[in-house]
Amino acid sequence: MDLLVAGAVEELPLATPPMSPVLGASYIVAQGAADAWAGKSQCVAGWTSGGWRFVAPVEGMSLFVRATATWAMFRGGAWEIGLLRGDAVVIGGEQVIGSRAAAIADPAGGATVDNEARTAIDAILDALREHGLIEI
Repeated sequence: MDLLVAGAVEELPLATPPMSPVLGASYIVAQGAADAWAGKSQCVAGWTSGGWRFVAPVEGMSLFVRATATWAMFRGGAWEIGLLRGDAVVIGGEQVIGSRAAAIADPAGGATVDNEARTAIDAILDALREHGLIEI
C-alpha cells in the first residue's frame, strides 16, 4: 500500500532495476523489463526490506515522477507521461484555454493590401495553430 499512498516514482520508466535502490523508492517498469523485473512490464515496482514488490496498474492510476516533476497516468494500457488532459484551463476563475476552435482563413484579397498587417495576422494565426488552439 505504501507504493501507492504517496503516488510518486523516482524517474521515467526503467527496463532494469537500479543497482542500489533506496528503501521505499518506487519505479515504473518499462516494456521489455529484465533481471528482477522480467515479466513485470508496466507495473509499479517498490524496493522494500523484503525486496521488490509490484503493483499492477489500473486505468486512471496517476503517479508523480520526481526526476522530471511531471505526472504519469496509466491510460489505455500504457503510461502517459507529461500529458495533461482536460476540457479547459481556468486561472483566477477565468477560462483562458478551452476546446480547439475552428480554422480561421488566412488574410487574402481586398482593394488595398497592407503587407505589415497581413504579416502580423499571419504570425498570430501561425502561433495559434502551432499551439493547437485553432485547426490548421
